[in-house]
Amino acid sequence: MTAPPVLSKARQQSILAVLMVCSLLIWLDNTVLSITLETLADPVRGLGASPAELQWATGAYTLVFATLMFTAGALGDSFGHRTVLAVGLGIFGAASLWAAYSGDAGQLIAARAAMGLGAALIMPGNFAILLWTFTGPGRATAIAISSTSTGVGMAAGPVLAGLLLSHFWWGSVFLVNVPVVVVALAGIILLVPNFRSPTVRPLDPAGISLSISGLAALTYGLIRAGQVEQWSQPDVCGPIAGGIVLLAAFVWVELKGKAPSFDPRLLAQRMFGGGNASMALLLFSVAAVTFYNAFYLQGALGYSPMKAGLANIPTAVGAVVGAPLGARLVRRWSLRPVAVPALAAAALSMGAVGFLDLHTPLAWIEIVLLVQGLSVGLVLAPVTGALISSLPLDRSGAGSAVTNTARQAGSVIGIAVGGTIMSIVYRAAVEPSLGTVPADLRDKVQVSAEQARHVAAALHQPALAQAADRAFIHSMHVGAVWIMIVALVATVVLAFALRPTESRAVPAQRPDDTQRLVKPYIQALASAETDPTRIGQ
Repeated sequence: MTAPPVLSKARQQSILAVLMVCSLLIWLDNTVLSITLETLADPVRGLGASPAELQWATGAYTLVFATLMFTAGALGDSFGHRTVLAVGLGIFGAASLWAAYSGDAGQLIAARAAMGLGAALIMPGNFAILLWTFTGPGRATAIAISSTSTGVGMAAGPVLAGLLLSHFWWGSVFLVNVPVVVVALAGIILLVPNFRSPTVRPLDPAGISLSISGLAALTYGLIRAGQVEQWSQPDVCGPIAGGIVLLAAFVWVELKGKAPSFDPRLLAQRMFGGGNASMALLLFSVAAVTFYNAFYLQGALGYSPMKAGLANIPTAVGAVVGAPLGARLVRRWSLRPVAVPALAAAALSMGAVGFLDLHTPLAWIEIVLLVQGLSVGLVLAPVTGALISSLPLDRSGAGSAVTNTARQAGSVIGIAVGGTIMSIVYRAAVEPSLGTVPADLRDKVQVSAEQARHVAAALHQPALAQAADRAFIHSMHVGAVWIMIVALVATVVLAFALRPTESRAVPAQRPDDTQRLVKPYIQALASAETDPTRIGQ
């Protein structure tokens, strides 16, 4: 294989800009959907989707994204990362068009799964092209700058969704992806060489089928649990047990492979394995609390989509501020004393959702969201840098696949579990208020607070709508406690993973291993914050 072409600094910066647009597209889509959930649940303005269908509309994207991402990396090695990235963008754009004009919740779920396929092809190629384009200190700086697209997407998504929903139909939030895809495709074709890996990894059909079927079965069982009265039903315990068995088989197959696309052996390392487990649990909690927040602001509090989008800005601002702030603090105090307290603060801020109700002033809600975004930003950026830096460069691709898959899997299960807890508790809490509701409408009232409000309006029973709101708030409070517990477990796991390695040969004054590993990334992030022109130097 020939060496990668030497690119001018201007072309490197142009390529980085295009890659950031691709990454922005993925994050924009995630945050746009969170503001759209309440509208999709509306039987008049949306699709009348049930909580389970909304869980699938959110989870189908993440499920396919998580399980195909490591395979997409192997495809890039075989056919060129630019080719795979361009195909992913095309699929993402076509699927966005499909989602925009979906006639029912089933079509939307299928379109979202197709969007997940496109995203799975985009993300590994994006990262690989970044690594091939930049070398030396410029590589760390480029990684640091590219990570800011996450914060931009988080900040722009809710506002964009609110603006579109205030003037157009719900499908516009997906249709807006199409022009962004066109711009990104043009940049990829015109600017990016078709880099190929010197070592072509074989495709992994067994791993693909086992990971998708296992995670899908587990997710289905968890979501189904929120729709039935007894978990002992075969369509609940069967898929959950089957999903666990299939995922165990997936790990076994990958361990037996000579060149696995997803290498579980990397998780045996205390720092890499523990750090990824902690971040997966954190993303579990973030996904669940975000799912609740969408229904709280627009449903229970009655905010318009635009107001709800603006109300979510503190989360994004906190994340954007948290990443560079975390870099500065880690450079001064090392990773463990910064990341562990920040993760604990994130857990407590998620638990604080349990104190929000129908009469909470907006200022208090904004404070909670700001703390959530800030604390998560303080954790994710430096820990990600440490995890990637803890592996040799020739294992960075495999490590990136493991890291991203673990986090996306955590998000999928977080949505499933969080939504299921909400459904179970809501149904039990609203049941005593159904005495005056006709028998043929009781099931609809028990599906969700959104459905209950429409039934209450049709029956001219405002007390029923109030009871549904109270039942939802109660379910949100119960869910917040469980989410906080999961995030606190993540804190304990991270504290263990980042524990300094004891060695008699190492002087006491030497920085711990985590600080040594993350130092180049942190320095790059700090320098990029103050001088973006250093890319490529």
